[in-house]
Amino acid sequence: MTPTSSYDVQYQCQRCTECCRWPGQVKVGDEELSAMAALLKMEEWAFIQEFTRLRPQRDGLALKDKEDGACIFLDGRDCRVQDAKPHQCKGFPNAWNFPGWRATCEAVPVLTRRVDSKASPEVPRLKEDHLQ
Repeated sequence: MTPTSSYDVQYQCQRCTECCRWPGQVKVGDEELSAMAALLKMEEWAFIQEFTRLRPQRDGLALKDKEDGACIFLDGRDCRVQDAKPHQCKGFPNAWNFPGWRATCEAVPVLTRRVDSKASPEVPRLKEDHLQ
């Protein structure tokens, strides 16, 4: 059977920063800590002390929040660590999202092509629920 194209919906970030304002944990690993510290020209130990906290399960570190629940690196509509932001941040909303995210997030749905041996070659229309 010859592979044909099928389509998935992916969301393209518009940098509205709504995900940065949602309270929760932004988990960070060693490589992410190193990259953010280097970007801010800080020693890793100083970065950890100033910008991270122990996760509730005591199984790693997370970025601290501002008093309103927003990310500590959110500065207006800009991310102070944009060039080294954590994988969790890069993955929103395609790799993960939170309940009701479409009501606040300005990400734009786009069709992405993938190869699938059982797919219809027809180009689908975006469903209404992807646009809301």
